[in-house]
Amino acid sequence: MNNKRWYDQEPTISLAVSLIKNSKKETQIECAEFIKSQAQNYGIVLQTNLLGAFNYVLNRWYDTEEQLAEAFCYLKEADEETRKQIAMEIIAFLEKAETLQ
Repeated sequence: MNNKRWYDQEPTISLAVSLIKNSKKETQIECAEFIKSQAQNYGIVLQTNLLGAFNYVLNRWYDTEEQLAEAFCYLKEADEETRKQIAMEIIAFLEKAETLQ
């Protein structure tokens, strides 16, 4: 039985998500916009009804901000290789954001 969250199954993605989670709220929002932009650049299109996705009890840490929840939908929609590539770009983005603060 595998109880890991989808983003914990690959170490690079897990690290990127952990860095996002531990960032300041403003940085999280900037990163969410970055994720959406990168995902769209890779041709990722959300297949699910995003508004419908918010009709459940918000119990994940990233559900508290609509931008983050949407960004995670894009990330989850990507294939494994693209998801890993975006994760590496997220890590670089957050490293740069940290040096600017």
